[in-house]
Amino acid sequence: MMIDVQKLTKVYKLGDIEVPALRGVDLAVDKNEYLAIMGPSGSGKSTLMNIIGCLDVPTEGTYVLNGSDVSQLEDDELAEIRNRQIGFVFQTFNLLPRANALHNVELPLIYSGISRATRKNLARTALEKVGLGDRMHHKPNELSGGQRQRVAIARALVNDPAIILADEPTGNLDSNTGEEIMEILEQLYKSGNTIILITHEEYIANHSKRVIRLLDGMIQSDQVSDQ
Repeated sequence: MMIDVQKLTKVYKLGDIEVPALRGVDLAVDKNEYLAIMGPSGSGKSTLMNIIGCLDVPTEGTYVLNGSDVSQLEDDELAEIRNRQIGFVFQTFNLLPRANALHNVELPLIYSGISRATRKNLARTALEKVGLGDRMHHKPNELSGGQRQRVAIARALVNDPAIILADEPTGNLDSNTGEEIMEILEQLYKSGNTIILITHEEYIANHSKRVIRLLDGMIQSDQVSDQ
């Protein structure tokens, strides 16, 4: 089992007020699953994604990733896990505007202490994998929205992470370009990657093989697709 979440709770404090975001979530994810997490605003899906992505820690409960309990780690330990085991794809791309595609993809490797030559080779390979081998020296403002998201996917892939977390990856794209991005995620899944998709769009969630629906901080349903 890659992810094992048990009795996960998250409570945010706003002054004297406590706001529960997660209320005892249990979730197990095996290697090479492709699942979507859905829910309306305030359902807890972003909080759950942040904890799975080691961007936040739970108030109570445990989160075991690849056999290691990461639920109570310090910030620097969480940062190392994020860098080595989790690849992020965001709705807003989060690319450095003055850096070309190759350098944007290299960034996680710089923090890993990998040599310059090796970094460039790995970044080139990742960009070729998403069909951008001929655009690696272009800056974000010289790329279309779909190409920028492909750069973001290449950056997520470059460290060979255990999980790819895609947060509304088509939210800033037109429907045709969005379908192209979903096809890339499908190919990554077929090649052995574990994909966790955060979305509020049914047609995007339909690309996954398992859909988890959250409501009021609790799992409302957990369904495996028959496709």
